[in-house]
Amino acid sequence: MKIFLILGAINAFLAVALGAFGAHGLEGKLEPKYLETWKTGVTYQMFHATGLLIIAVLLGKLPANSLLSWSGWLMFIGIILFSGSLYVLSVTKISILGAVTPLGGVAFLAAWILLIIVAVKYL
Repeated sequence: MKIFLILGAINAFLAVALGAFGAHGLEGKLEPKYLETWKTGVTYQMFHATGLLIIAVLLGKLPANSLLSWSGWLMFIGIILFSGSLYVLSVTKISILGAVTPLGGVAFLAAWILLIIVAVKYL
């Protein structure tokens, strides 16, 4: 429980900081296309930081549950792969990094599916 609370809070903090950096530090320095890519990374990071916080709360209320833990780890991996690749793509314009982004998206989808299964089975 504690690890997902910490990871969720850190990622929420980073999403706010990176969003502010994008709005104030990168505006005018990046092409609009890449600034939008940056914003997408921030948005998905915040959504999944919130998901991590929800998982932390559920882990505190439910008996030890590997499905729920896997959901949290997949969300965290998704943040790194999805949002991380979009941040790097935005500032470097290395288009091959776009191939990493869908892997993060798949991790997000799998995490949400596991959370649905936990809700159906245990809540």
